[in-house]
Amino acid sequence: MSEPLDLTLLRSFVAVVELGSIQLAAVRVGRSQSAVSMQIKRLEEDVGCALFQRDGRNLRLNVAGDDLLLHARRLLRLSDEALASLRRPDTAGIVRFGLPEDYAEHLALPAIARFQEEFPLAEVQLTFDSSPDLLRMLDLGQIDMALVTRAPNQPFAVLRREPFVWAAAPEHSIWLRDPIPVGVFEAGDIARRVALEALQAVDRPYRVVATTHSVLGLVAIAQAGLGVIGLVESSVPPNLVRLTEEDGLPPMPSFDLSLIPGPGEPAPVVRLLQEFLLRELRNDGGVGA
Repeated sequence: MSEPLDLTLLRSFVAVVELGSIQLAAVRVGRSQSAVSMQIKRLEEDVGCALFQRDGRNLRLNVAGDDLLLHARRLLRLSDEALASLRRPDTAGIVRFGLPEDYAEHLALPAIARFQEEFPLAEVQLTFDSSPDLLRMLDLGQIDMALVTRAPNQPFAVLRREPFVWAAAPEHSIWLRDPIPVGVFEAGDIARRVALEALQAVDRPYRVVATTHSVLGLVAIAQAGLGVIGLVESSVPPNLVRLTEEDGLPPMPSFDLSLIPGPGEPAPVVRLLQEFLLRELRNDGGVGA
């Protein structure tokens, strides 16, 4: 009967593949470079074939290595889940989490990915919607927790502050037109109100050229040179430029973000995600606000 694969060897193997070098993999798994090199050699002896194509210091998976990688990740995930179920049974369960699309890609989703890596038994189900709609869903019990933009009159604790900025495609100089064309979110959205009120406050003539519920739609408007848009700074893609008062655009306030649990006593896994996000997402601007 064949000996089972050593999970320690598989973990080092996956680290080498994901990080692209034995040096970086050694840091991740907490071993010396020579120890990791020996682990890869032992693993190749155990499976009976080479796993990498070696070109000097460069390592590239061969066909056998590609095949083993799929199994290795599955075995490691099952091992992590088994240990978690025995050692931390309160980390299992489903969390229904809502957030505006603005805060997804560069802010919340990387943190949620880290959470699921640390707590493999927890399943996070995501809902993207506007902050007012998310708060209604919380009240109805349709989601367990939400990351929302806090309105000035709402008593929620501030988790962090996100700058709200103007953005446009640099090659079109659309902001020089008068009246200035703007793309905005649908009526009722906080970002729409803030952007239009900022223009009105300085008597800057504008015309709304597009309305959308989607960040992707808003970004597409700017990228096509059809209008200037307002976005939280973390959502501005690299092919758009941020516009300031020097470009003739008025300043806009930062957005206060709040993490709101649903009514009643949260399940242990919901509380776990809440505590995790409070640590991961808080910035200095939100402390004590």
